[in-house]
Amino acid sequence: MILDEVEVVRVEQLSPSFVRVELGAAVLADFGVDGPLYDQRIKLVFPNDAGRLASFSGADESWFSTWLDIPEAERGHMRTYTVREVRGTGVDTRLVVDFVLHLEDGASGPGGRWAAGARVGDRLVLIAPRKGEAFGGIEFAPGTARHLLLAGDETAVPAISAILECLPEGSRGTAFLEVPVGADVLEVEAPVGVEVVWLPRDGAVLGERLHAAVVAHLGAAPVAVGLVDDDVDPNVWETPTYSSSGEEDAPAVTPGRHDDLHAWIAGESKVVTRLRRHLVTELGIGRRQVAFMGYWRQGVAMRS
Repeated sequence: MILDEVEVVRVEQLSPSFVRVELGAAVLADFGVDGPLYDQRIKLVFPNDAGRLASFSGADESWFSTWLDIPEAERGHMRTYTVREVRGTGVDTRLVVDFVLHLEDGASGPGGRWAAGARVGDRLVLIAPRKGEAFGGIEFAPGTARHLLLAGDETAVPAISAILECLPEGSRGTAFLEVPVGADVLEVEAPVGVEVVWLPRDGAVLGERLHAAVVAHLGAAPVAVGLVDDDVDPNVWETPTYSSSGEEDAPAVTPGRHDDLHAWIAGESKVVTRLRRHLVTELGIGRRQVAFMGYWRQGVAMRS
């Protein structure tokens, strides 16, 4: 595992809602995983209000408890992001991270606020995979599925974009990406057989266009749009191999229907929970065919 400080070497405003930050450090020569990166997660620790970074000196496997032991006012904020791209090699390796700017009053988190003012030379603490060591953090595992469904809001755009660019030629499927405004539509590469559909909200309710597009894509009848109940766990995380709720696996209700599909859904917790319920409960798609991740919860501050 890499646990070290990195420095901002480039900042680019991609659109009204996205800022791209390129991070560099000699230690990134050791960054890597066994296979494609897909939606590889990393953690970033931002400076505290005094501008100082938390010290992880002497920490290794105990890094998280070390961070928690630091007084809250001093340790800064830790958040999870996706590696959008890796550039360069050796000591010139750079990690590219795309940040979402939710800058409305009360909606922005520490990562977005930091990214909005990021400058070359700013420093962060990075927790990331090191070549040859187990790390985790990749949830995209379609197995032998012949058709892919990727769906997410703006917080999932970096991960979906990275997955698309890692897919082998011959892949087939559709990616739906909901973003705040039309100017947030970005260029992304994908195999010829994978359609990329951008869904600007432009004032619509969060998740409304995404839900409708996925339901229509799967051939189901339109349903009334609305989020699920308020008791949804903001940290919902259900994949073919892990369940944050302890849910047991169950076979598809309708064997043979969409049995060649793998669905990867991420974004606001209520939105992805409602989509998963539609796929698994209403359409009878097997739980092991669906990965869904609650990246954030509207109105709720996430911890890491």
